[in-house]
Amino acid sequence: MEEGMKMLKELAENIKTPSVAFFAHNVVDLKLDRTNKIIIFTTATTNEGSGYDTSTGIFTAPVGGLYLFIVNFCSLKKQHSPLALVLSGNVIARSSNYNADYHSCSSFSAIVRVKSSEKVWVKFMYGSPGYALYKDAWMLNSFSGILINK
Repeated sequence: MEEGMKMLKELAENIKTPSVAFFAHNVVDLKLDRTNKIIIFTTATTNEGSGYDTSTGIFTAPVGGLYLFIVNFCSLKKQHSPLALVLSGNVIARSSNYNADYHSCSSFSAIVRVKSSEKVWVKFMYGSPGYALYKDAWMLNSFSGILINK
């Protein structure tokens, strides 16, 4: 009986959902001047599973499963900021933000099944020389994701 319990415990540990989560922020290049430009969040406060690359802005799923992704972005007043969440080249969620009088922030999210080694990133949908994201001490641009279920 004791041997059977030990085997069950080992089996349960082997099928546990691995810890995969990231929270990235600090966009250095705030200009949104090119269509399809990948937004690079250069600081990863959390990067469990090492899936987020701060040099490219791309998350590569270390394991397949159901993921939740969240994008928070801030726009300069009187400027549009149409952003999209992309999975393996396909837009899976998008949002835009505009305010004529103030800098403003918005967010969007998606729950999607991602295969192992598939890539997810945030891009600017339509480039314009005058468009830019905004940041200050209170307004933070960020990209995060977490594995919900394997």
